[in-house]
Amino acid sequence: MRLLFGFHMPSFTYPDTPPERLFERVVEQALAAEAAGFDLLTVMDHFYQIPPIGPEEQPMLEAYTTLGALAARTSSILLGTMVTGVTYRNPALLAKAVTTLDTISGGRAVLGLGAAWNESEHHGYAFDFPPIRERMDRLEEALEICHRMFTEERPSFEGRYYQIHEARNVPRPLQPGGPKILVGGGGERRTLRMVARYADIANVNGPLDELRHKLEVLDRHCEAEGRDPATIRRTTAAPLVLVEDRAQAERVLATIPPERQAQLAPVTPEEAAERLAPYVEAGFDGFIFRNPTLPTPAVIGLAGRLIQLMRG
Repeated sequence: MRLLFGFHMPSFTYPDTPPERLFERVVEQALAAEAAGFDLLTVMDHFYQIPPIGPEEQPMLEAYTTLGALAARTSSILLGTMVTGVTYRNPALLAKAVTTLDTISGGRAVLGLGAAWNESEHHGYAFDFPPIRERMDRLEEALEICHRMFTEERPSFEGRYYQIHEARNVPRPLQPGGPKILVGGGGERRTLRMVARYADIANVNGPLDELRHKLEVLDRHCEAEGRDPATIRRTTAAPLVLVEDRAQAERVLATIPPERQAQLAPVTPEEAAERLAPYVEAGFDGFIFRNPTLPTPAVIGLAGRLIQLMRG
């Protein structure tokens, strides 16, 4: 399976850009990522900026409005969230929104879904923020509803928190079987079981030794669900700062706080390929890069060089 590379946009902060030019800067990054060979572009489904990306008052665009606009400005890259909070939208409406994105984009939508966690924005927007057990229950029901609305003509479902009754979803998704489903998180008892049952793409983050264990747990859940584990893409964050050469690396390193230098050491594309190789050996076939570490088209181009190196 060809390695998947994702370009995640958690930041819409461009200090030199006035508000009326903000979206054009987003488009500039999206088009550069597409040209560099990235397969997937994601945005956060948040209403406030989150730590450690930045303070709450930094700009945050609504996810699905942004993705719909990007669908009209891009041509090949997949589009989705990393990830939608289950508490923010009725799941039937979410399935409709993602199906509409699939139509607008010509079959490039991805549904990213998670249990939600940011209590501050729930309070600010007056969304219910139930305990984690309930949020996980809601996530499982939402995944079931979205799956059915992608794959069935008039599905019904009666859950504890969500229901649908012969729900229409017309036009149907362009992708056979509906948009791919991405589930974020590494909870071993429930989240990875939901990945095995519903997801086409998993996103799990952490130290490599911990990640190896998570993949073993996922394999066991796949066996219990009767799912071929090879049908699930396994992605993780690539905490890399790319530079052209060692001289540039020294200059960039001086701008990184000392406590973060070990996690964000500047590397050339060739060095980055060596650093990511153990993750491929462990079973990962996808890497997610973030736009704060790929801030300009030139640096995104360095990621394109890395993509070519790793795909051979």
